[in-house]
Amino acid sequence: MQTPPETLTAVILAGGQGRRMGGRNKGWVEYRGRPLIEYAIERLRPQAAQLAISSNTDIDRYRALGFPVLTDSHPDYRGPLAGIAAAFAAFPDHEILCAPVDAPELPRDLERRLRQALEAGTAPAAIAHDGERLQPLFGLLRPVLADRLDRELARGALAVGRWFRDVGALTVDFSDQPRAFANINTPEDLQPSPPGP
Repeated sequence: MQTPPETLTAVILAGGQGRRMGGRNKGWVEYRGRPLIEYAIERLRPQAAQLAISSNTDIDRYRALGFPVLTDSHPDYRGPLAGIAAAFAAFPDHEILCAPVDAPELPRDLERRLRQALEAGTAPAAIAHDGERLQPLFGLLRPVLADRLDRELARGALAVGRWFRDVGALTVDFSDQPRAFANINTPEDLQPSPPGP
């Protein structure tokens, strides 16, 4: 596997409000005997030179894992793009590879495939598509987006998919591994799948 460039930082987006999980921070929800944050670290850490966690709660608990914890600069919740903005602020001039904490089977080749698409053109970002729907929180963003993101977040929360469309992000086909994007949103999602017929 190729060594990731020093200016590539992976960020686990763990700052959601977890409303459908009763307000729990989803990174610490256990799935198959392990907290979701462990799956995210295991899969994302090898794909970048360094890793950080974006969260506004359980900060000390996340820091104990040995990675920087990034908090949003806005006092009100402005969505996952605020976590990406915090990553750009903490790692100036770095590319940001992001993924949400609640997808325990996220692609192990996420960075490689997104990069192949980016390097083929001049787009500022590449995001995943699972074959059925856009998965914009699985993305690779160039630092040229940092200032624009800050300016637009200053006006309020942004719709993630729309924002990536507006900045001209490329869409990368991951329809060969749609299960990689299955996320844990509710307590029901934590239950093992029933056996097939």
